[in-house]
Amino acid sequence: MQLAFAQLQNHLAKGLRSLYTLHGDEPLQQQEAADAIRAAARAQGYTERSSYTVAGAHFDWSEVLAAGGSLSLFAERQIVEVRIPSGKPGKEGSPAIQQLAQAAVGNDSTLTIFILPRLDKATRTGAWFTALEQQGVTIALEPVERQALPAWIAHRLQQQGQRVAPGEEGQRTLQFFADRVEGNLLAAHQEIQKLALLYPAGELTAEQVEGAVLNVARYDVFKLSESVLSGRAGRVQRMLDGLRAEGEAEVLVHYTLAEDIRALKRVKDAVVAGRPLPLALREQRVWGPRERLFERVIPRLASHELSGLLQAAHLVDGIVKGLKRPDWPTDNWQALQRLAMMLCSLCRP
Repeated sequence: MQLAFAQLQNHLAKGLRSLYTLHGDEPLQQQEAADAIRAAARAQGYTERSSYTVAGAHFDWSEVLAAGGSLSLFAERQIVEVRIPSGKPGKEGSPAIQQLAQAAVGNDSTLTIFILPRLDKATRTGAWFTALEQQGVTIALEPVERQALPAWIAHRLQQQGQRVAPGEEGQRTLQFFADRVEGNLLAAHQEIQKLALLYPAGELTAEQVEGAVLNVARYDVFKLSESVLSGRAGRVQRMLDGLRAEGEAEVLVHYTLAEDIRALKRVKDAVVAGRPLPLALREQRVWGPRERLFERVIPRLASHELSGLLQAAHLVDGIVKGLKRPDWPTDNWQALQRLAMMLCSLCRP
């Protein structure tokens, strides 16, 4: 059974299952989901808890298998937690997990919780994860995307009795807050809690939020292309500044920008040659959110503009590898910024 993180509280209110699997790299949601399950379990008499961390290929799974049948004299129900930081249980782990999943069926004395990182598609279709999914409840812990972050912040403020001003003023405050905490949900949670300590319940002013919320945003280089292709120059600049501050490799940032430019050029050439746009996108392996952005910008981009961008990307490739180019900044990040803004300006709505 698959469950969204937002559905967990309602699910627990209706009853507790004997097997849960949390998977994803969002630490705040992982912590809150595990705490919610534990709290529900304690309320139902699960008073004992044991924890195991699978590290290395020689982990002894027999301890975990035995734990389900080894209640102490002082507990009628117990929680067994298994953390697999690598997401790879190993050769012996796969059959052991399948055995644990099967043993969980109808077992009201042991609650088993698996805590895993983000898993790739191949792992999620493997026998051991399929067993966890079929016999228990799996919860994917997905990041809160930038566009959903203001609403998430407003909801969290409401939970602690606070709110921003209504209307456009409040939306600007939430957007400012989101810009400061993007990509760092745990820190966002801490900044929201800080506001509860600093100010009483009720409406927060923009000045209070701007004066209290620290810049703790963390940016993903692979999200950069979405902002560039959306033509959001201000956000692109913030992301580049953040990536530079975090020590991201210039070569990786250049690769992300250059790959978008190359893909745009190939798709445009195919369309000019008579290929339908949807077919050209599939042939170039462009899909998901990136596909929708390409569909918007391809008809507006001229072939000569893309050729110029391709040449610029070639020049910046040399700059980030130590070469100097006439009429281009010698600083790697300034050159990357110019390339990003060249593409961004052409994609602006």
